Amino acid sequence: MANILIIDDDKTVGDALSSVVRDNGFDVAYAPTLQEGLQKASSEAFDVVFLDVRMPDGNGLNLLSRIRQTFSSPEVIIITGYGDPDGAELAIERGAWDYIQKPFSIKSITHQLARTLQYREGKKAGKSPEALRREGIVGSSPQMKTCLGLLAQAANSDVNVLLAGETGTGKELFARAIHGNSRRSNKNFVVVDCATLPKTLVESVLLGHVKGAYTDADRAQEGLIKQADGGTLFLDEVGELPMSVQKAFLRVLQERRFRPVGGRGEIESDFRLVTATNRDLDKMMQDVQFRNDLLFRLRSFTIDLPTLRGRGEDIKELALFHTVKLCERYGMETKGFSPEFLEVFVEYDWPGNVRELVNTLDSAIAMARDGPILFCKHLPTRIRIQVARASVAASKKTLVKGDSGAMAAPCRVLPKYRDFRGAVLAEAENEYFQNLMSLANGSVKEACRISGLGRTRLYTLMKKNGISRLGWPSSNFSS
Repeated sequence: MANILIIDDDKTVGDALSSVVRDNGFDVAYAPTLQEGLQKASSEAFDVVFLDVRMPDGNGLNLLSRIRQTFSSPEVIIITGYGDPDGAELAIERGAWDYIQKPFSIKSITHQLARTLQYREGKKAGKSPEALRREGIVGSSPQMKTCLGLLAQAANSDVNVLLAGETGTGKELFARAIHGNSRRSNKNFVVVDCATLPKTLVESVLLGHVKGAYTDADRAQEGLIKQADGGTLFLDEVGELPMSVQKAFLRVLQERRFRPVGGRGEIESDFRLVTATNRDLDKMMQDVQFRNDLLFRLRSFTIDLPTLRGRGEDIKELALFHTVKLCERYGMETKGFSPEFLEVFVEYDWPGNVRELVNTLDSAIAMARDGPILFCKHLPTRIRIQVARASVAASKKTLVKGDSGAMAAPCRVLPKYRDFRGAVLAEAENEYFQNLMSLANGSVKEACRISGLGRTRLYTLMKKNGISRLGWPSSNFSS
C-alpha cells in the first residue's frame, strides 16, 4: 500500500488532502513544518510527498532536493497558493513531479496521485540502479544515485538520450553503461567524436560512400551509422555537428534510412541514439547554430551529469578506485594515501572533473615511484598552491570577521606566523589602495588628501600594489 506525506502549515488543507488520500485507500502522514516533514521523510518510506512552498520555517522549494534524496526517494508534488513561473521552473529543475496551485480540486489531486504512483510502479518493474553494470561509473552520492536511476530507465528503452555536463564528468561512461545494460548490449557501440570529424568528410564518415563517389574514393566505405545497426550510435560533442549535416542527420534519425555519398539507393540502420554535449544547445539554437527540430529529438530523455565539486562525497571513493586501476596497469602494489593527500583532494574544486582527478593520480603515482604512500608533495604544484591559498584566505576571513559562537577547532595545518601576518597585511593594504583610488576617482591629488600620504610615498605604494594596472585614466595620475 502506498504511503503519502503531506507537508503544509494550513491544517485545513492538510485535513482535506489527508481525506482524499485515505479515500483512495492509501496511508497518510501529516507535518505542519518543514523540519518535522524532513524528519518524517528521513525515518519512514514514502511514495509521494505533497509539499507547500511558503512555510513558517522556510521555503519548501529549498527542501525539495533533500526530500528527494531520502532513502525512499519519494516523488514530490509542490502545492502552493502563491504560484509564480520562476518557482514552477525551480521546482521542476529540482525534481518535482508537478507544481499545483491552490485552490485545487479533488479530481486534480486524485489524478496526479494516480499518475505518480503508476510511474513509481513502472520504475520498480524496470532494472534497478543496484543491478546495473556500471562500466566504471563510481560514486554513491545522492546526485549519482539520481543519475544512475535515470540511466536504468534509459537502458530499459530505446529512447534518444542526451547526456549533458561539463568536460570530464563521465558522459562516455554513461553512454557505454546505457548500451551495456540495454537489449542491444551484444551489438556494436559506435563512437562518433563530432569535434574531430573532418569538415569536408562528415557526411562520408557518417553515411559511408560508394566507390568513385569523390576523388580518392577508390573503394566503397561503410559509414558509422550503418556500423551501429542493431546497436548504439554515440555522438560525442554533438554541438560541434556542422549545420550542413544536421538537416541530413535529422532525416536519418526520423526514417532510419539514408543514402551513402554517391549511392543510388537507400539503406537502413536500426540504431539507438545517445548524444553528449558540454555546450548550451538552447543558446546555440537561439543563435541559429543548432537546429531546433533536431534538438527536440535529441533530448527526448536528458541526464544532467553533476560536476565533481558538486558531489564531494564521492572523491575518496573515486581516488581509491582509480589508484587501484592505475597501479594494476603499471604492475605495482596499490599505493596508500596520507591523510593530508586526501584532504587536498577533497578541498580542491576539480575544474576538469573526474578526468582531471584521474590524470592527477596518474601524475602522483609517477612522482612517488616505488614509494608505498602518496603524499601532498607528489601532487602538481598548481593544485597545492590553489588549496593552500584557499586555506589561508578562509583562515584570515575567520580571524577578521570573528565568530559569535564557541571557538572553532584549530586547523590541522597553519602557515608560519610571519607568512600569515605578511599575507594578511599585504591583502589588506592592496584592498585599501584599490578603495582609495576608487573613492578618489583615480586622482592622485585627491588620494593624497584622503590618505594623508605624500605624492612620492603614494606613488611607491601604488606601484607596489599594482594599482596602475587597474584601469584609471593615466591623466589622473598627474593631477
